[in-house]
Amino acid sequence: MLRRLSLLCVLLILLEAGLGSVGAHAQVLRRPVPDKLVVLTFDDAALSHATYVAPLLRQYGFGATFFVCEFREPAFADKTKYMSWAQIRQLHRQGFEVGSHTLTHRHVNRLTQEQLGAELDSIEGRCHSNRIPRPVTFAYPGYDTAPTATTLLPARGYHLARAGGNRPYDPVTDNPLLIPSFSTSGPDTAKVLPALRQAQNGRIVVLTVHGVPDVAHDWVSTPPALFELYLRYLHDHHYTVVALRDLARYVNLPEAIRTIPPRYENLK
Repeated sequence: MLRRLSLLCVLLILLEAGLGSVGAHAQVLRRPVPDKLVVLTFDDAALSHATYVAPLLRQYGFGATFFVCEFREPAFADKTKYMSWAQIRQLHRQGFEVGSHTLTHRHVNRLTQEQLGAELDSIEGRCHSNRIPRPVTFAYPGYDTAPTATTLLPARGYHLARAGGNRPYDPVTDNPLLIPSFSTSGPDTAKVLPALRQAQNGRIVVLTVHGVPDVAHDWVSTPPALFELYLRYLHDHHYTVVALRDLARYVNLPEAIRTIPPRYENLK
C-alpha cells in the first residue's frame, strides 16, 4: 500500500511538472508556431539589397528585415558597394523592415554599454532623419553576443536580436535577444535547403544573407542564381516568409525575454 502511494506521489509530481512546462510555453507563445515559417534577414546595407534583392522579394510577396550599418572599410561612401539612405528609405516604403546592425559594424563584445548606446543612437538618428521608424530589431556584427547587449537592448526598446549558430530558433527555449540563424554565404546549397526543412515542430528558421552578390565583402557573398533558387524553393513548397519583427505575432516577446535565460554559446 505504501509503495502504491509513493508511486502515485511520483506520478502526481511528474504530471504537475509537465503541466507547469506547458503553462510556461503557453505564456511565451501567443499562438502556435506553424510549420514552414522562415525569416529572411539581410546584413550590411549591400547595394544589391536595393537593386536586386528587394524586387525579387516583392515578386514573391516575401517579407524581410534589412539590418543596416555604415561600414568604414570599404567606406560606406562608396555607392558602388553600399545602399544610400534614400535607397534604405525606399525599402521601408516598400514594406520591408529596417533594423540596426550598429553604425560601424563594431562587435558588441568589444564595447561598453555607453559605446553600444552611441552606436544605436547613430543608426536611430539616421532612421529618424530619413523618416524610417526607429528600429526594434538588432543583428549582432560578426555574430558576437554579450550580456552588455542583452541588458541594453530591451531597455532601448529592442525586442528581437539575431546572431548566428546554424540552428533553428525555438521560441520556448531561445531568448529572443539571442536568436540563432543559418548563413546562405557561399555556393553550397547542401547547407541551406536542409536548414529550411528544419522549420517544423515549433521551430523557426532564420536566414542571414549578406550581399547578393556582396562586392564589398566577397567572402560572405551569396550567388544570385542560388538566391533565386532558395526563393523558388520557399515559394514552391509553400513557406511563410516574414520579417524578424513579425515574430511578435507568435511570441510574447516581453515574457520570453523575462523568463528564458540568455544562452550565449553556439551562436557564431
